[in-house]
Amino acid sequence: MIPVRCFTCGKVISSVWEEYKERTGEEAEAGEGRKREREEPGKVLDELGVKRYCCRRMLLTHAELVDEIAPYE
Repeated sequence: MIPVRCFTCGKVISSVWEEYKERTGEEAEAGEGRKREREEPGKVLDELGVKRYCCRRMLLTHAELVDEIAPYE
């Protein structure tokens, strides 16, 4: 789970997480079974309007651990 706001400045960052994850994912799908090339994270953050380094680190260093921490369904 990505935090809703940046811990340092308080800017809302959760709204860009899904697009960031899709565009920088190792196997981003372009639709119809085709694979899209992985984009550079810095470029994606610039295009999404994430300029502050405190907000950028929130997205760059996030690790999805929910499935490992809570193994029960």
